[in-house]
Amino acid sequence: MNRREFLKATALASLSSVTPLNLWAANTSEAVNKKLLVILLRGAVDGLNVVIPAGDRRYYELRPTIAIKPGAALNLDGYFALHPALAPMISLWKSKNLAFVHACGSPDPTRSHFDAQDFMESGEPGVRSAQTGWLDRLLLSLPDNHSAVRAINFGPTIPRIFSGCNRVANVTITGNGRNNSPMALREVPQLIANLYSDDPMLSATFREGVSARQTISKDMAGEAPPSRTEMELANRGASAPTPGFGRQLARFLLKEPTMQVAFVTFGGWDTHVSQGSDTGQLADKLAVLGAGLTELYQSLGDMQDNVTTVVMSEFGRTAHENGNRGTDHGHGNVMWLIGGRINGGKVYGQWNGLANSALYEGRDLPVTTDFRSVLSAVLHGHMNVATTASIFPGFTPDRQLENVLKV
Repeated sequence: MNRREFLKATALASLSSVTPLNLWAANTSEAVNKKLLVILLRGAVDGLNVVIPAGDRRYYELRPTIAIKPGAALNLDGYFALHPALAPMISLWKSKNLAFVHACGSPDPTRSHFDAQDFMESGEPGVRSAQTGWLDRLLLSLPDNHSAVRAINFGPTIPRIFSGCNRVANVTITGNGRNNSPMALREVPQLIANLYSDDPMLSATFREGVSARQTISKDMAGEAPPSRTEMELANRGASAPTPGFGRQLARFLLKEPTMQVAFVTFGGWDTHVSQGSDTGQLADKLAVLGAGLTELYQSLGDMQDNVTTVVMSEFGRTAHENGNRGTDHGHGNVMWLIGGRINGGKVYGQWNGLANSALYEGRDLPVTTDFRSVLSAVLHGHMNVATTASIFPGFTPDRQLENVLKV
């Protein structure tokens, strides 16, 4: 590592959300790389209340108290509509820099947060023994620019998606702009989960123990909803999005041309109880997320064509609302694509409606589009990856998804 790279890495290691970025401003003579930003919403966001099938009467029958009111939903294409809390993103939709892929996700049937997140990050659904993450494997397919900040994780710990042989700069960002305080006792299970994450056998044993505890708790409490502690485990230490995150991420992307891939996680999307409708728990988080994503894109200016942002979650939620005016763990979800190269203003994917016969196991939105097909299209069209065979082993992407990127 040369002196310049060492200084960059040192700056990143101590960086907080208010660190001035001109300490490591880019050399303007360096070529600007295409960049991929992946955002994972841990806890399983309710895709049916993000991109709403407003043209389907069945949606309102399934969700008598949490459905978005027709007058509040923001029309997208005459059938689908957007949650009103995401109003800032309508400008990206109209400029065709925002697209969605509905009924999308992992083909694995698990409804375990632990397993589903691992599969989304390893890129190998159903393979618990996978040793590397798909972003690590992507780095092996990209030109190595030998930068200390080639790959950046914005989060409390290096996640599964970066497991492997490539170096990753880790930046911990907290909502209050200060370093993280000591973990509370309720967060100890998550620390243990992180500790075991690289050992498939121990990791599986721990997950089974947590699952057993949750099952016993439900039995003892008469099918009570998960406790706050159990729901927070799904976050894996990630906090909810905070105002201004988009502008902050844009500064990183603008100031460091050698950055190729970045990963961000936001928690708090496990809405078993009091999910809300036009307003409420989900709406509050979506408002911050939507404003931040819009600010991110707009702040990139001339770099908008060079950055593609993918937003995904481990699985969707039940089509029916539950007895606690919330939703439970489901299957299919919606992926978000943002960028100057996105062929936007469209909702992609095979949509089969919400009739009981169309639902997965009679309760969930099915997965009709594998999330790896969407990612493969982005990697091919934006990151110039010739083949994703080594990134998603044993998987053949759906070529119809390639039109999500502009030619």
